[in-house]
Amino acid sequence: MTTTAVAPLSTQDAEILLTAARRAAEAAGVTVSVTVLDAGGHLLAFRRDDRAVLISGETSTRKAYTALQLDAPTADLVDLVKPDGPFHSLTTALDRPLLFIAGGVPVHRDGALIGAIGVGGGAPEQDHSFAVTATEALV
Repeated sequence: MTTTAVAPLSTQDAEILLTAARRAAEAAGVTVSVTVLDAGGHLLAFRRDDRAVLISGETSTRKAYTALQLDAPTADLVDLVKPDGPFHSLTTALDRPLLFIAGGVPVHRDGALIGAIGVGGGAPEQDHSFAVTATEALV
């Protein structure tokens, strides 16, 4: 059986993701922060627009981390952590805080998880849209 290695998320890939997310946000008139993490959760790229709310830097990073750890868009996880949801205690179960607000999206290449992007600063639906647009720009 032969396995083919999947190329990891590179700094060039991270810049493509960051730029695409920021362009989508700019086109919508929204100032954001964007965080890109590699598969190990290490920071590859970060940018906060000059007028983005300060907390957006933290939220974009937590969204990316959450999407990476659970290999799912954070938008798909919101209901799971509600008081009656199966993961309701997950928000406080780990040392590193997770954030279950739309805007974090895992990044895959050839079916393998290679990183994640998080966007913060707009409405959750907007942040999710900007992150998805970014992943679609990475071919």
